[in-house]
Amino acid sequence: MKSKFILAGAAILGLAACGSEPAEEPVAEAPDCPPGVSVTGGWMALAAVEGNPSAVYFSIENSAERNYMIRAADVLGYGSAALHQMGEWNLQPSMDELMQLDVPAGETIVFEPETVHVMAMAPDGTQEVGGETEVTLTFVGGDKCSFPVEIRAPGDAPE
Repeated sequence: MKSKFILAGAAILGLAACGSEPAEEPVAEAPDCPPGVSVTGGWMALAAVEGNPSAVYFSIENSAERNYMIRAADVLGYGSAALHQMGEWNLQPSMDELMQLDVPAGETIVFEPETVHVMAMAPDGTQEVGGETEVTLTFVGGDKCSFPVEIRAPGDAPE
């Protein structure tokens, strides 16, 4: 019985897609995020040494009435990515991996240098200053949010 519903749903979606025009809007204008979640100001600082990790920064706003928890990050063109937070240990600067990051209802979390960021590791070598790549955040429960980030030179923060 369940398979009949799946087949019927697929047929309806297929018919609906037949008459539609392909989407021409860039990802920047139509982010794919859960209800109430939006991302702005995305940018990536390339590593000063080729092949080293790059850092990704952005602001994520949760205007929903529920909390979201970021569980993972993925950056197009990189072998892996992780959430990181700058801190201090034994009076020395420390960069620590975050296993999850809470985005409370009604709040905005700003990923910026010297605080929280996404560390993108194992670049495939296709990144160019002035170009763009895509970041996908995965939330606890499976929701995802994809958005573009501008690629900048090492040390070149946006104004």
